[in-house]
Amino acid sequence: MRPFGAPDTTLGGLSAEVAGTLLSIANDISLVIDAQGVVRDLSTGSEDLAGETPTDWIGQAWRNIVTPESRDKVDALLRDAVPDGNAPRWRHLNFVLPGGRELPLLFLAMPLGGKGHVLAVGRDLRATAALQQRLVEAQQAMERDYWKFRHAETRYRHLFQVASEAVLVVDASTQRILEANPAAARLIGDGGATSLVGLPFPSGVDVRSAEALNLLLAGVRATGRADECRAELLEARGEVTVAVSTYRQDRVSHFMVRMARALPASDAEQAPSTNSMLLKLVQSAPDCLVVTDLDGRVISANMAFIELAQLTTEEQVRGETLDRWLGRSGVDLSVMISNLRQRGAVRLFATTLRGEYGAVTDVEISATMVPHGDRPFLGFTIRDVGRRLSGSDSRGGRELPRSVGQLTELVGRVPLKDIVGETTDLIEQLCIEAALELTRDNRASAAEMLGLSRQSLYVKLRRYGLGDLGSGGATTADAEK
Repeated sequence: MRPFGAPDTTLGGLSAEVAGTLLSIANDISLVIDAQGVVRDLSTGSEDLAGETPTDWIGQAWRNIVTPESRDKVDALLRDAVPDGNAPRWRHLNFVLPGGRELPLLFLAMPLGGKGHVLAVGRDLRATAALQQRLVEAQQAMERDYWKFRHAETRYRHLFQVASEAVLVVDASTQRILEANPAAARLIGDGGATSLVGLPFPSGVDVRSAEALNLLLAGVRATGRADECRAELLEARGEVTVAVSTYRQDRVSHFMVRMARALPASDAEQAPSTNSMLLKLVQSAPDCLVVTDLDGRVISANMAFIELAQLTTEEQVRGETLDRWLGRSGVDLSVMISNLRQRGAVRLFATTLRGEYGAVTDVEISATMVPHGDRPFLGFTIRDVGRRLSGSDSRGGRELPRSVGQLTELVGRVPLKDIVGETTDLIEQLCIEAALELTRDNRASAAEMLGLSRQSLYVKLRRYGLGDLGSGGATTADAEK
């Protein structure tokens, strides 16, 4: 702090009005305190702070308008105002505002005149406090992310160590082994996993296999696609299957190498292929799975669809249009095929499926278009939702649509007036649910929030089946609140 050198000469001509204006401009807030510690006058340097500062501060003790933890600092400021040759200190005070809010200000006190009055000037700390809060939140977020990464790394390390498959991490540029798990050490090493670290890859295989692995690494490095081959271990320890994939970490490419004992030819023939397992899954799936051409003619269907359509063999459905069993003939299938051509997929399309003997079942259909050369085909998953719909509390036997996609899928199947009505009901129901959640199921507060009478709210709650109204139409929460 550097005071004026000759204030009597240079500032002696200042009037009280000019001095007050200077204090208002130079400081965010200025207080005049009398010898008893009572605020006698105040000024603010901004309209924003003037709106926050209550006028009833004037006439109150300075200690009474700050928070309890700031009262000792007020006493210290008043003591500092007594000239003792030491430079005054800035102190952080929190002022109490209406509504329980707090106003952080940084204050400095100095003597004013010879009557024991004190001039206290302050600076607004709200911007600084907001920045500090954001800094604390950012630090907490960083700490949460740090521990999340630490936990993920711990899980990775544990899996890496206990995996029964040999796994190596190899530097893509030097082809040096960076990490190896115990299974890799047992398969191709003579000691612990650390004995492999730093060795060139491939290691532990014969010359011909090493050449094949080098070509494999070069191909993966060039294309970025995972690939695999077989290799023969040294000392006639058997044949292994080596799978290599690549990834980048810290702008450096690495190879992930997995090695496993190769199955004998007889075992390999007996092992089921992925395609055969998937085919068995499709045939025995509890949901209906149907494959059609682009015109909707059935190419194949599983037993679940055949049973739901009240048929006995797949030959009875092959070559027929799927529209024969779905909802409104000529509408539902054409709508789905049109969406499949435009978007490639349809999800949760609600309709009905008619059996050969008149049985009608509520179903949901998800479909996708699968490229297959110049003749793509369509795959349909049909799920029986009759039990779900019958067990739910829905008006008119149909659940309200929950998304724009579901609403647009009703076009062509339901009149526009019904779609608009269901949309209005959906919005009304969601607003009531949101109000109940915000008020913690306080029906009186929810009705006030929605601008409804309590009786109107209870009527709508019964209409949509929300909450447990009981016989009296009010909940325990309403009685207590």
